[in-house]
Amino acid sequence: MAKKRSYGDRCGVARALDLVGERWALLVVRELLLGPKRFTDLRAGLPHLSPDVLSQRLRELEESGVVRRRTLAPPAGSRVYELSERGQELEAVVLALGRWGSVAPFPPGDAEIGVHAFVIALKTLFDPGAAAGARGRYELRLGQQSFCAELVDGRLEVTRGTAEAPDAVIESDPGTLSAVLWHDRELAEAERSGAIAITGSRRGATRFLRLFPPAA
Repeated sequence: MAKKRSYGDRCGVARALDLVGERWALLVVRELLLGPKRFTDLRAGLPHLSPDVLSQRLRELEESGVVRRRTLAPPAGSRVYELSERGQELEAVVLALGRWGSVAPFPPGDAEIGVHAFVIALKTLFDPGAAAGARGRYELRLGQQSFCAELVDGRLEVTRGTAEAPDAVIESDPGTLSAVLWHDRELAEAERSGAIAITGSRRGATRFLRLFPPAA
């Protein structure tokens, strides 16, 4: 096995990059910010990453104390990867990097945004000032996956899974919601076409979707 490269620099930035600076490492962290995942789930969220490289990155992140493995209790019994406590501290770094990169050019071709990448983008671009005093619970159904997004005193909390008694349910796909939120597609037109379905409070859902303005 090749020896892991180091910048050989005592600066904290360099030492952090020694741990998470390899290609794909931070994207693996991004995929785990919302909770544990199986290897196959990570592959689905990072379709351009080969299984061999993913295995290598997971091994390196585990050796660095950023990621750990565990086996789910029966009947599932699946082996999953999750962020350690130290790994979870990278959330603020990933979100800040996402905000900084939101104004960068898009990659060439028809690159799509994955489900978890889209949810992380919501957390990245969330405007707490616009949400001041707001409270509400919304369920996002993105393909086969559901997420509970809750507004609590101007904060956004997102967890995987269905929402209990949501104010509204928003059902769509990441590409359509991205177009509505950040690329000038009209919400009403997307609803008429069937690309977005809103049940419950449409007013509440519309107000919720306005909390994620595009980066200036």
